[in-house]
Amino acid sequence: MDEFPSARLEELVPLLAAFDTTAHTGHITRASQELGVPQSSLSRRLKAVEKAIGVQLFHQVGRGIALTPAGRELFERTNGLVRALDDAISTVRGNSDPETGLVRFGFPLTLGPVSIPSLLAQFHSSAPRVRLHLVQAHGEALAAMIGDGQLDLAVMIPSPTDLAAQVLGQQRIHLYVPHGHRLAAADSVDLADLREEVFIANPSTYHLRRLLDSWCTAVGFTPNVVFEITEFETLRSLVAHGLGVALLPEPETPHPGLHRVWLSGARERTIGLVSGNHRPTPVVTRLHDYIARHAMTHIGAGRP
Repeated sequence: MDEFPSARLEELVPLLAAFDTTAHTGHITRASQELGVPQSSLSRRLKAVEKAIGVQLFHQVGRGIALTPAGRELFERTNGLVRALDDAISTVRGNSDPETGLVRFGFPLTLGPVSIPSLLAQFHSSAPRVRLHLVQAHGEALAAMIGDGQLDLAVMIPSPTDLAAQVLGQQRIHLYVPHGHRLAAADSVDLADLREEVFIANPSTYHLRRLLDSWCTAVGFTPNVVFEITEFETLRSLVAHGLGVALLPEPETPHPGLHRVWLSGARERTIGLVSGNHRPTPVVTRLHDYIARHAMTHIGAGRP
């Protein structure tokens, strides 16, 4: 079987619009006007199509032209494809327009209830016709979607090192304990003092879990994780019910059942704005620049 695309297809694709328009109009003059090319250029393109295929596609009928049986068959088989390609090109061009385009935007599970909606609401007021497709996921999933083109832009925590990213600031990680816990009234705590605690954490694929494991290992113990869960609000509720403690960023909406305790040492991770290793469209650049300018106000990037 020939490899795809074949040499004939590569040769024909630029000429199919000429063939399709001429077949629709049945007239060289009208087709050239629709395409915006001289009649002589259109005639050469039609001859090139016939030469590439090896059969006659048109014949003269009075002042116009008509399809031969072979031309009719080609038109019937390619008409939908040409229109679909034209629609696809129009859609892609429209999606890149800085005023009306589409941005597929991702953000992490530890942001969203307050900061991201607020940020996007402000952006929408300045760009009301820009369309946003939103995805919320953990860091590895966002990176994969950026890498394979499912997302145009994402806020990621931590900022990746293998994708094009702009560091927006730092997210501080704290210890959270329930009411009545022995550390609830502490101003700060060393991680080494938590070796006897029971932890609630994300699965091992999550960056926060890897931080917990690596930080605890560095001070000489393996954390006793008794509950693993992906959803952060439920995780906080489990802590509030006294089922364990957790290392987490500060929630965007206060949780009445938790006490935040400062962890000593460097306990931060970077917040990055990721656009991937590809050239962004104008509308993606517009949202990227807006987020870069307003990140500190809306998502607290850089605050202690």
